[in-house]
Amino acid sequence: MTTRRYHHGDLRAALLTRAEQTLRDKGPGALSLRELARDLGVSHAAPSRHFKDKQALLDALALAGFERLGAAMTAALEEAEDSFADRLSAVLRAYVGFAIGNAALLDLMYSVKHDPAASEALIAATNRLATLAAELIVDGQRRGEVRDGPVESIALPVMAALHGFAALVVSGALPPELVEQGLDDTVALVLRGALQTNAV
Repeated sequence: MTTRRYHHGDLRAALLTRAEQTLRDKGPGALSLRELARDLGVSHAAPSRHFKDKQALLDALALAGFERLGAAMTAALEEAEDSFADRLSAVLRAYVGFAIGNAALLDLMYSVKHDPAASEALIAATNRLATLAAELIVDGQRRGEVRDGPVESIALPVMAALHGFAALVVSGALPPELVEQGLDDTVALVLRGALQTNAV
């Protein structure tokens, strides 16, 4: 028999953890507050104290995902060398690593992000990621390493290449033995498109 020891924020955290496991194993269609309550050994009404409905649970999962992705990218930047090439490579690798390890969650993150009813907290989290990418490019331009032009015109192709590569890996279209070399090639191609022609 499951011991019910969830108090205050503990049950919320347990619900999110279990929900992410279900998302990974069975997809979003299998998520149910009632089933999560049963899995955790609490009353079927208990989850409603933290999530009013399934959509609120999905929003919370997406928000947690964006926060973890942002933390991973920020940590990668902090450990990278100073050059734009090194910093961009670190961010790209952090993103692809997250995507490979959290494929179902990433799909959910982007679907919920574009929902007109997305919460302010979720919008703020996605904006922080966009700001991180923009600041990286602006800093590269300031240092003379990135070509001039609107930040968006550089950031969009970077993100498209990055997300596309991650999608290929997650879908299994790219054999595992080719992932590392493919990532190297993608990073190199993205850099050639972003760097000044006279940048080292």
